[in-house]
Amino acid sequence: MKHTEALYLEVSYQNEEPCLPLHTSITLFLLSYCECKYFKVFLVFTKPESSQSLKSRLPEGLDVSHIQREDLPLLVRGCRLPAALDESGMLCKAGLAVVLRHIINNTLEADPSRKDVLALLGFKKTCLKACAEVSKWTRLCEIGIPSAVEEHLKDPTNESEQLPLSILTLERRLPAPVKVHNDDKIRRQKLQEQRRNEKNESPAGNSNSESEPVQPPLVGDELELRAALAKLSVDSVPKATTRESCEIRKVKTPHLPLLQHVFAEGLYFTLTDVVLLPCIHQYLCSLQAHAASLLHQIPHLLRWYSRVQEVPGVLRAAKACGIALCTPRLPTSSAPGPSAESHPPSLLDQEEDQEKTKQPPFIGGPRPTMTKLKENGIEAIYAPHPCPAWTLPWDSLPEAINPTEGKMSNIRAVRKRQQLNNLVAMVTEIARPGYTVVDFCSGTGHLGIVLAHTLPDCQVILIENKEESLVRAQRRGAELGLKNIGFIQANLDYFTGPFEIGVALHACGVATDMVMEHCIKARAAFVISPCCYGFIQNAIKFSFPKSKRFQETLTSKEHMILCRFADQTAVQLHPERRLVGKQCMGLVDLDRSWAAEAHGYSLQVMTMEPDSCSPKNNMLLGKPPHKSGQEVDAGQQEAALHN
Repeated sequence: MKHTEALYLEVSYQNEEPCLPLHTSITLFLLSYCECKYFKVFLVFTKPESSQSLKSRLPEGLDVSHIQREDLPLLVRGCRLPAALDESGMLCKAGLAVVLRHIINNTLEADPSRKDVLALLGFKKTCLKACAEVSKWTRLCEIGIPSAVEEHLKDPTNESEQLPLSILTLERRLPAPVKVHNDDKIRRQKLQEQRRNEKNESPAGNSNSESEPVQPPLVGDELELRAALAKLSVDSVPKATTRESCEIRKVKTPHLPLLQHVFAEGLYFTLTDVVLLPCIHQYLCSLQAHAASLLHQIPHLLRWYSRVQEVPGVLRAAKACGIALCTPRLPTSSAPGPSAESHPPSLLDQEEDQEKTKQPPFIGGPRPTMTKLKENGIEAIYAPHPCPAWTLPWDSLPEAINPTEGKMSNIRAVRKRQQLNNLVAMVTEIARPGYTVVDFCSGTGHLGIVLAHTLPDCQVILIENKEESLVRAQRRGAELGLKNIGFIQANLDYFTGPFEIGVALHACGVATDMVMEHCIKARAAFVISPCCYGFIQNAIKFSFPKSKRFQETLTSKEHMILCRFADQTAVQLHPERRLVGKQCMGLVDLDRSWAAEAHGYSLQVMTMEPDSCSPKNNMLLGKPPHKSGQEVDAGQQEAALHN
């Protein structure tokens, strides 16, 4: 029997009565579907209440208690719910997709035979694994649709003839043909069924009385549905269907019929369907009661809703959570409304169109852009390194702190230590006892663990979206016996706690900008080493260039040319080419620094020492407005005395 973890689910209020928000309902539905009882569930209230009035919505067999928000453990209090906390109280998993995937993994760890639960993770176990900050699909399912439905439920009678854009996006996606891994066999079976239907022949032929029982011809996406449900079977592999004829086997793959959507991501029932079902159920029930004529606009969504109910275990799980699944009735008295195809482009289409917005033609490499910036008085500016010779006492530090742990080569370990010297030097300059330091995109914890050991009077929190990396970091922290460290597996946006310093070593692409934005919002100082400039792209919350002066000088495409060439700094490249790459790095980070200064920050862009420690050797030091010069001078004196 697995040890029990704590799972914290939010309770909201409607007309002063406690109710379950959608992300809580979704989590409870998955717990019921998986028959997972390895969590002690805490319903989190903001008012003195009990869970008695919500009893009908809670699956039987769950260990459920209630807790006030102010009584939450510190790590959980700094995250958006839902959140799970391990037995040590030092590892928190936060955010809807992360928590749902954790529930699935816990179920499989306890019972590896649950084929239906494993299938929820999708192909290569990547369903909803990409974070919402970079994946439009994850953002639509995890945030867009639940938010739109909850907004609608606040005033269901105020529904206009225009359905929410996120709902229309899903409706437009469902009828599209799908491509799944190794689908050739299914497509040949579909072709065979189509030809049998055309000839009005029975699938088993017309002669042998001892042959297999005759199967009725399949219509629509019935064959896809049968294949999808077979994948969920917890029994042995279903009996193979009749082999295709020689004629069918000769058909080339491009000429085979396409497969149709059965579930949200295509052919198979996945975690995405689990997320969407409670949302779409509540939305359809509301439309049925208040604006039934709008149901005509979402025929594919209605069909999906019906298909989901055919999945084994769904009706049972829904009933256990007080979700009365049904089939909405289309009104016959009113004329059908416009279909989704007649509406404006979907949310995903609009974002793609925005990314393809026509820019003035641009020809050439980075030099024309750099010349254009120089003519407008903009050149890369590097501040001198305040302590280029500062180093940690690596020879006297515990072995678990040394970055040589794992499979890192000796040469790379030396460079990693040099990189850590630079960031730790800057953090120790501005840190004070009692500060909270957050290591964003922490990976296996090279930076965060060094900081926790070096700053015992500070609390250090490591935030990473990859579970495998964070588990290794936690193992290293436990080996060192660190008590001032916590670990959070979550997307950046799901961390909402206060902190004074944010750090990130080689935050790839727009991750640097996300960390900067998070720090600016918290009015925290930051020390960041950017990386992967070529991956920079316009994101949800910001676009490039970021600063006013750069926007007045460059188009987005010109800025992306700078980003692409900023990655040309590898040691094997020609020195002149590396120099251009370094200048491009400086210009991209200058744009970032000016954008931060617009929020009152003082910011320096400097080169890590020695500059050979990494091809991506820029470092950004940002201090918020409330950090006065006297505070900084005092910090420098304190750091000098300490060393």
